[in-house]
Amino acid sequence: MLKTLRDAFKIKDLRKKMFYTMLMLIVIRIGSQIPVPGVNRDYFSNWLAQQNANAAGAFNFFSAFTGGSFERMSILALNITPYITASIIIELLTIAIPALEEMQRDGSDGRKKLQSIMRYTTVGLSVFESVAMSIGFGRSGLFEKFNFISVLTAVVCLTAGSTFLMWVGERITEKGVGNGISIVLTINILSRVPQSIATLFDQFVFTKTVAQGIMAAVVIFAIILLTVVLCIVLNDATRKIPVQYAKKMQGRRLVGGQSSGIPLKVNTAGVIPVIFASSLMSIPQIIISFVRKSPSGVGGTIVGMLNENNWFNPANWIYSVGLILYVVFIIFFAYFYTSITFNPIEVADNMKKQGGFIPGIRPGKPTEDYLNNVLNYIIFIGAVGLTVVVIIPIIFNGLFSASVSFGGTSIIIIVSVILETIKQIESQMVVRNYKGFLNE
Repeated sequence: MLKTLRDAFKIKDLRKKMFYTMLMLIVIRIGSQIPVPGVNRDYFSNWLAQQNANAAGAFNFFSAFTGGSFERMSILALNITPYITASIIIELLTIAIPALEEMQRDGSDGRKKLQSIMRYTTVGLSVFESVAMSIGFGRSGLFEKFNFISVLTAVVCLTAGSTFLMWVGERITEKGVGNGISIVLTINILSRVPQSIATLFDQFVFTKTVAQGIMAAVVIFAIILLTVVLCIVLNDATRKIPVQYAKKMQGRRLVGGQSSGIPLKVNTAGVIPVIFASSLMSIPQIIISFVRKSPSGVGGTIVGMLNENNWFNPANWIYSVGLILYVVFIIFFAYFYTSITFNPIEVADNMKKQGGFIPGIRPGKPTEDYLNNVLNYIIFIGAVGLTVVVIIPIIFNGLFSASVSFGGTSIIIIVSVILETIKQIESQMVVRNYKGFLNE
């Protein structure tokens, strides 16, 4: 990876793109430090710390995705989350609304229209979320002066901040390297990693004896390394289905007969199932924290089960039952998301039209059934792999009471985005360095 980056800096165009990307990331980090005018930042920080203590870190997931902008209540507090939500909504609606599905199939023009719809949806979600946050937090003392002007100022700043990040992400995609939105999300998560590592060392290394501290440091780095390696394996694992094309006559020429393959990623849905599952599990906790009600008895136990920070707690193992629901959600969303992004019927039909077939499998319905069986098998393996990667940090946090803002979900995002960006850089280097027969 370091060799790839070093070679990329030797190419003028790539060097400009990488410098542009780094400049945009610096702008994002500066913007995350600018507070919304009229906000009592000390009050909000204390409120958030109290909520995390009462709800066992229900907002840690959101804080990690916003790079700490949310807890500082900066102009980028909403960050890129409205855009991610909008993209998921539009992608799901393309299955239900024929007009959107037609746009998706209509080439570059259709994708531009979908992109415009996604931008407007992002702005709408940003306005809705900023209004809800401003009024909800404002009644609790977020603003130094709670009135219409302060709420309007906060709504405008938060909406503008989220829209600005959307624009930055698209500019990085256009003029920089990699997928801009993914890179923005990754830099937010990475900005929290040093603080979380420092917290772990303060808790388990620096407060212990030399021998215990060394052992704790080795365990921490071993867990991080194991998680990263599993993420890399999960990200690169594919099942290639061989496809053979029959020979046919075109005029006086015999064409076809070549072999190809359909690469099916084991982790087809990426990190989406984990994000959906974590969001569903955290919604009841966030609602309860907003209405300021602390359920007791059975209600309190159920809410405690939904919180991953309570799992594997030796003091109360009953909360770990919630892990079963979490795993079910991950597997369900892995199958659901893959089903709307990969259509075996369409793939089998296209292969039949082009004269392609899977060796040993008849075209048409048998090919469709075969693809469904293979897909179901690898989706389950991918979902199990995702679950293992996510649970490793949760086990560590639960057994040793280590509360950090990044976990398996964050590591999956970081690893996948870095690998994808490196692959894009390598592909651009190949294009620029390729010497065909015309050069010779």
